[in-house]
Amino acid sequence: MMKRSVIFFDIDGTLLTNDKELPPLTKEAIFKLKKQGHEIVITTGRAPFMFDDLRKELNINTFVSYNGQYVVFEGEVLYTNPLNIPSLEKLSEIGLYNNHPVVFMDHVDMKANIPEHDYIKESINTLKIDRFPTYDPQYYKGRELYQTLLFCLEGEEKQYEQEFQDFDFVRWHPLSVDVLPKRGSKYKGIEKIAKELRIPYERHYAFGDGLNDLEMLSTVKNSVAMGNAVEKVKKVAKHVTKRVEENGIFHGLKMLGLL
Repeated sequence: MMKRSVIFFDIDGTLLTNDKELPPLTKEAIFKLKKQGHEIVITTGRAPFMFDDLRKELNINTFVSYNGQYVVFEGEVLYTNPLNIPSLEKLSEIGLYNNHPVVFMDHVDMKANIPEHDYIKESINTLKIDRFPTYDPQYYKGRELYQTLLFCLEGEEKQYEQEFQDFDFVRWHPLSVDVLPKRGSKYKGIEKIAKELRIPYERHYAFGDGLNDLEMLSTVKNSVAMGNAVEKVKKVAKHVTKRVEENGIFHGLKMLGLL
């Protein structure tokens, strides 16, 4: 019998295609892994409320969301790492001055500090979710926020990187970057899950494609970059599989001997 392993899967560009569809062979592969007794963990930059349907479809109750800042193990919150609120308030003020809006995010909702903006609309729409940030410039007050979206053109985040030493900025769209607590990453969340599962490091696997997967794929023992991954990600991964729409998950799992 195959020894129990844990496999961490990114969502966008990994489990889901650019059209946000789950390839049938990917779904079949996930259920085969589960039947074999392996642990499946969704590991994403998305908010928990942005992948409810996917978790239900795949029957997965353990996940790393917000790039490691909000971690749930078997349906229970295991770890949180909120943003520094005074710094976030300052970021919002500077962003408004520069016409760079922000969206505040906790585990249940997301609110924008501006009524509307083309950058917000264009980037959020690519996620193809049934929710859109509404206007509440004071949403950061009195609650923990685990990630914020800053909307600006590529390169314009540099000024914020210099100003805010307690944040990391990771681009996920040509018009938007994730704002995370300093040194917060998917892998930090993975460490929390791994401690609970007690599965040896040699049987840890991870699949991803984006810049927010860099630390995960460079650190997890058996890492796989999707064929559609950015080159920087492919260079740090141990293996490269086919593109997501070419059943990259299925082929990658076969390559690793897990299927």
